[in-house]
Amino acid sequence: MEIPFTVSERPDTGLTNPKFGIWLFLASEVMLFGSLFSSYIILRTGSLDWPVQSDELNITIGAINTAILIASSLTMVLSWTALKEKQFKRFKLFIGLTILFAVLFLVLKIWLEYIPKIHHGHILSTNTFFAMYYLMTGLHALHILGGVVVMIFFWGPGSKMWQTNPDQFVNRIEVVGLYWHFVDLVWIFLFPTLYLL
Repeated sequence: MEIPFTVSERPDTGLTNPKFGIWLFLASEVMLFGSLFSSYIILRTGSLDWPVQSDELNITIGAINTAILIASSLTMVLSWTALKEKQFKRFKLFIGLTILFAVLFLVLKIWLEYIPKIHHGHILSTNTFFAMYYLMTGLHALHILGGVVVMIFFWGPGSKMWQTNPDQFVNRIEVVGLYWHFVDLVWIFLFPTLYLL
């Protein structure tokens, strides 16, 4: 038995069930990251001797990672558009590029930022700045990893739904896209907050 409103819009919300669900989930994520940003601002403005450790961050790598995530948002949109145009091979190409960009972001973050910082003794317990840096960027990295797992599923075994229920498959990719754009948007706020201010 199929759950109603997985493809058609609900009359009460004007959204499909998956889209309504993802918006509720993203609202909770806004509260989570909002509390972290608020905590960072309160800690920084309330401290008389805030450690100026943002100088230790690699702005160039942060900017490159920002460009990578913006490009991944573009390829995510192109993958959904390809499905709307019934071009499944193009969908596979663009969702594959989105996965590749996401993995590249994680590799650069770990290899060129986390590992050198840890090697130089900058860890969670170093000071308040690095505690917040690792907490906020680490949580963001976990969200990227979760997105990668879901996209790999829809790129691989989950793509069989395209043959059996293409409308529902398009809706699922749209929902994944909404999540992915949110993850990218969080980074667009994280980068200037931690690296530039």
